Amino acid sequence: MPHATQHADTAADAAEDVAAAAELDTVLQGGPFHVALRAAIAARGLPLQRVQHHLSRYGVKVGVTSLSYWQQGARRPQRPESLRAVRALEEILQLPEESLIRLLSDTDERVSARRRGARSYRALVEASGVLERLLAELDTPLDGGLHMLGHHEHVRIGAGRELMGCESHHIVRAHREGVDRFVAVHHGDPGCAPERVRVHALENCRTGRIRWHHETGVLVAELLFDTRLRAGDTYLFRYGVEDGTAGASREYVRGFGPAGGQYALQVRFAENALPVRCHRFTQQSAAAPRSGRQELPLTDRHHSVHLVEPRVRSGIVGIGWDWES
Repeated sequence: MPHATQHADTAADAAEDVAAAAELDTVLQGGPFHVALRAAIAARGLPLQRVQHHLSRYGVKVGVTSLSYWQQGARRPQRPESLRAVRALEEILQLPEESLIRLLSDTDERVSARRRGARSYRALVEASGVLERLLAELDTPLDGGLHMLGHHEHVRIGAGRELMGCESHHIVRAHREGVDRFVAVHHGDPGCAPERVRVHALENCRTGRIRWHHETGVLVAELLFDTRLRAGDTYLFRYGVEDGTAGASREYVRGFGPAGGQYALQVRFAENALPVRCHRFTQQSAAAPRSGRQELPLTDRHHSVHLVEPRVRSGIVGIGWDWES
């Protein structure tokens, strides 16, 4: 019987380990940071004194009290030395690279968004519903019969920190017969007046019907091709959007449905209105936490930043920036 009891205890311990690992995976994906840190320390079975000892071997000095505060959510690592400690903790606790740092960045993004009055998740969901209605008015499905091979976008930020406009160059392939148009979508910054936004057909297209929704700042515009495409045909066209109707812009995002080809986004700032820092980010959906954060250098001569996605996946990709207060 002792052997049977020992076997049962071992099985119970194994089940607890599996449950703990599953919980850790969940909180590493969605956070928040302090819950993920606490779960990781518990999963490794390390007392805080041992964690502190391991950190010292990495040349990082952090007190047990600070570690306790971090995993309780009473304080957050912010200083350079503290961020070094977080990166060391990822190795010590055998976590995926950037997993804890990403959760810190996601939290910073949400706090920053609340402070600056950026678009909320609720606003994005509302805009999504509006977009579906506007497309229905144009009798256009979300899938317009085109597969994106390449999309290069150039965004201009003005001297008043406002989104002045953008220019888009598309390379597409038709995947059904008779496609003769593309519907461009523009979602202005909070305070945008879409009725004053202008859409210009620049190459291999002409402007058709335009619809907008004032409260959300969403505008859709038909761009009519010069020919009807057969399935498999490729097409290149270019158009521009002139905005400048909202307040200070703080990010530019682009959403993608099906996976596609290359996407390149460049944001250029007026010389007398430069941000203090810029970064790229991705989201699986409007409800998902932001990830893939990477600082972007601002070029000295042209005052611009850019990102390139060799092959876009379904979701959201964008560039954000911070202004001096």
